Amino acid sequence: MQSARKWALILGASSGFGGATALELARSGFSIIGVHLDRRSTLPNAEAIADGVRHQGGEALFFNINAADPEKRAEVLDQVKSHLGAGGFVNVLMHSLAFGTLRSYVSDSTDGSVTQKQMEMTLDVMAHSLVYWVQDMVARELLRKGSKAFAMTSSGSTRVWPTYGPVSAAKTALESHIRQLAFELAPKGVAINAIRAGVTHTPALDKIPGHEALLEGALSRNPSGRLTRPEDVACAIAALSDDRTYWMTGNVIGVDGGEDIVG
Repeated sequence: MQSARKWALILGASSGFGGATALELARSGFSIIGVHLDRRSTLPNAEAIADGVRHQGGEALFFNINAADPEKRAEVLDQVKSHLGAGGFVNVLMHSLAFGTLRSYVSDSTDGSVTQKQMEMTLDVMAHSLVYWVQDMVARELLRKGSKAFAMTSSGSTRVWPTYGPVSAAKTALESHIRQLAFELAPKGVAINAIRAGVTHTPALDKIPGHEALLEGALSRNPSGRLTRPEDVACAIAALSDDRTYWMTGNVIGVDGGEDIVG
């Protein structure tokens, strides 16, 4: 099947930033390829997002897989390539995977410190997987001139919070990957940027020990008077997906209502 639709492939499409962006891009005329990992209890979230995309008139191809599994990644992209047909490609790629270990580096408890396996898993899922998806999409000509890619980072890439170390390392690595990919993709006409959202009350944030203090601190210092919402980020990505932003690449773009400028 050959498709003239605009397509967005969203990693982490069933909730939070990915879910909100899927719906916003659908409102902007995109069809959505959603990759997510949900158990039976949370699967209705993904189904609701897919239904919302279809309600806006778009196609919704959703895959419940581990996005960091190389074989599953290849299977999904082969299906996408077949579905889009000759000449079809992905206009927007969004990396919004929030699955990692929240543990101290050094703990008084023997089993309290992050392990090598946990550290490597966190960086693989939340950072390195972006590189592998881009590699495989370029190889299949699913990213080409005019495509845009975005990856979700946070101010935690440069700041310290108890137990946040492995995720902080992943966000720092992710921003480095963005710079390198921007350099290597520029000759192909593909732009890629990191989106640094403000503190947002998402399911991923709820898993951080002491997240209540993070929410309170962000709310008290945000000059806009409220926390960032997933919809704020979704609107920004939809706007940045415009063809006229082709010259913006390699950046970390803040979407936080001014939160990060206040010490």
